[in-house]
Amino acid sequence: MTAGPTAGPTARPTAVVVDDATVIRQSIPALMPAFDVVGSYSRVETLIAERPHADLVILDLHLVNSTQPSARQGVAAVRAVVAAGYRACVYSQEERRFVLAACLAAGATGIVSKSEPVESAQALFLDAMVGRIVVPQAIISLMELLVRRDCITILGERQRQVLAGRARGLTYAELSRTLFLSESTLRGYWRELTLGVSRYLQATTPSDIERALGLGPGDLLDFWPGAADVPPGATGTSGGAASRDWWRLR
Repeated sequence: MTAGPTAGPTARPTAVVVDDATVIRQSIPALMPAFDVVGSYSRVETLIAERPHADLVILDLHLVNSTQPSARQGVAAVRAVVAAGYRACVYSQEERRFVLAACLAAGATGIVSKSEPVESAQALFLDAMVGRIVVPQAIISLMELLVRRDCITILGERQRQVLAGRARGLTYAELSRTLFLSESTLRGYWRELTLGVSRYLQATTPSDIERALGLGPGDLLDFWPGAADVPPGATGTSGGAASRDWWRLR
């Protein structure tokens, strides 16, 4: 974290967990001992009210349930956490790439799937804690698509090669043998690439992404950050269309 909630360097990395599932909030400290969990909350509003110091907020996207039907969630929750000065890493079962891209556009440092093995998820959280952009395979595929359609033109040849390999699921070891580069060099290219894509998503317009993904005009306006004002306390509600569209800003 870089803003007000940060007290300064700490001996061990620290995180806060925001998830409506009690089992997730209670299991992460036990299963991921490489960092300290200094707070756990079922909703973003309580986190922001208390403002604990932490290097990262591990954030579920779907926070509305029968006990907290007015909880802020989805992209709106990401925006609120980032606006409070935290680094946010989405921890979710969400797989739709346009929703995940919207989270990055809202300022999320990373996205980790809940299907990720525990050790891998812990390592990805540690990366996010120091500001490295963490993206899942769905976003890697989106990145390659944006490059192929000339939406992103800031890449060098090596970055394009690394992106193409990662989009095919190649490991750094496999890429190292193919490109004759060290794994550390490849990771450096990847960090530069993901940072550039994150900045692109934060600066681009919904219409650009709609064209890249083949969506209809206006499909992203309801939830893409900056495309619509978020009313105070904007949240999902239980039941009907609102629960189906829980990721939206309104």
